[in-house]
Amino acid sequence: QVQLVESGGGLVQAGDSLRLSCAASGRTDRRYVMGWFRQAPGKEREFVAAITWSGGSTYYDDSVKGRFTISRDNAKNTVYLQMNSLKPEDTAVYFCAADFGRAFSVRIGVREYDSWGQGTQVTVSS
Repeated sequence: QVQLVESGGGLVQAGDSLRLSCAASGRTDRRYVMGWFRQAPGKEREFVAAITWSGGSTYYDDSVKGRFTISRDNAKNTVYLQMNSLKPEDTAVYFCAADFGRAFSVRIGVREYDSWGQGTQVTVSS
C-alpha cells in the first residue's frame, strides 16, 4: 500500500501561483502513474493532470493546460503540481492519487486510481 500526503494549498489572489506537493510512503518501490484531481463544493471530483512513472509523459485537462505543470521526483517519492495564473474557478480541494494499474500510460478516470491523499484546499480570490 502507498500512503499519500498533499501539502502546499492556501488562499491566493487571481493571477498568483502555488506549488502543491504530494509525498508518498509505504510501497514506493512500485512503478505507477500519479495524478492530481480536484473537487469544488457541490461538484464531482475531476481530473487535473497526470504523469507517468518516468516523467516522460504528462497529460492535462484543457482547463489547466498551459497554466499548470505536473512533475515528479522519484528519488524523493514526491509529485508536484505547479499552478500559475490561478483563477477563481480553480478553487477546490486538490487530491493526489496513484494508479497502480499503469506505469507508462495515463488514465484520467477517478475510478482508475487506487490510493488517494486527504486533499489540500486551494482558494483563489478575485
